[in-house]
Amino acid sequence: MSSPNPLLRNLSSKLACIPMMLIVLVVFIGGAAWTVLSSFTDIKTLPIFTPREFYEHWVGLDQYVRLWGTSKWLVSVRNLAIYGGFVTVGSFIIGFLLAVFMDQKIRAEGVFRTIYLYPFALSFIVTGHVWAWIMSPAFGLEATVRGLGWESFSFDWLTNREMSIYAVVIAGLWQGTGLVMALMLAGLRGIDDEIWRAARVDGIPKWRTYLQIVIPMMRPVLVTTFVIVASGAVRVYDLVVALTQGGPGISSTVPSMYIYEKLFVGALAQGTAASSMLLLFTAVILIPWIIVEFGKKRRG
Repeated sequence: MSSPNPLLRNLSSKLACIPMMLIVLVVFIGGAAWTVLSSFTDIKTLPIFTPREFYEHWVGLDQYVRLWGTSKWLVSVRNLAIYGGFVTVGSFIIGFLLAVFMDQKIRAEGVFRTIYLYPFALSFIVTGHVWAWIMSPAFGLEATVRGLGWESFSFDWLTNREMSIYAVVIAGLWQGTGLVMALMLAGLRGIDDEIWRAARVDGIPKWRTYLQIVIPMMRPVLVTTFVIVASGAVRVYDLVVALTQGGPGISSTVPSMYIYEKLFVGALAQGTAASSMLLLFTAVILIPWIIVEFGKKRRG
């Protein structure tokens, strides 16, 4: 008797997935394709959907040349690099150290875990407003310290063009480190106790056990955490809006703010060009991870 056609196996499950697949194809893939195509045109408003309309408005790479010649976009990319680098590296280091602390079977672990995770439960808008109050020269940290008698103390990062993006970095670290801690702690709890016993028997210092044994074994957790944190940093928008409004001037503007501005002021093609570049930045993060993870499974 011949085996059934593989395409007919679990047919009901496959049929149930059709609506989801259509949504993915039309909304996500179709939307991304339209965004990239429209970035090669000079359209200013919606809509263009037909090949003829694309052909009539086609300008090639003009929007990208204009984009990379715009000072505001260059400043936003620089800020994204600063924010993404500091938040990714900082949250990894602080999150891992907190996870190591939590893994020592301390008392009231649940209380500490709740405290560390609490900022992540807040929206970026709330976080931005909280830190805007803390960093406000009028009634925040600066005013408090000066009220205690230290009149020369100054903390004007929100009004300082050179330091405003670092104020956003501090708020981002406070918001996201708890999630990194939770993921790292889950990875540490997955390490077999026999490894720790063997390390103690061999007289290996605990710090070397972490660096040479534990961290390499946590590679899947580290890679997944990196993808989550880095892709979130690329998309940062509401935290900057709530904390600095992109200011002073354009000193803390990020690409998402530039895109939002262009999409809604009659420069749609310029906005989609910037969106395509942001998509490229995200792909640079995700594609290596996909190649490594799925390539490894295929070789296995």
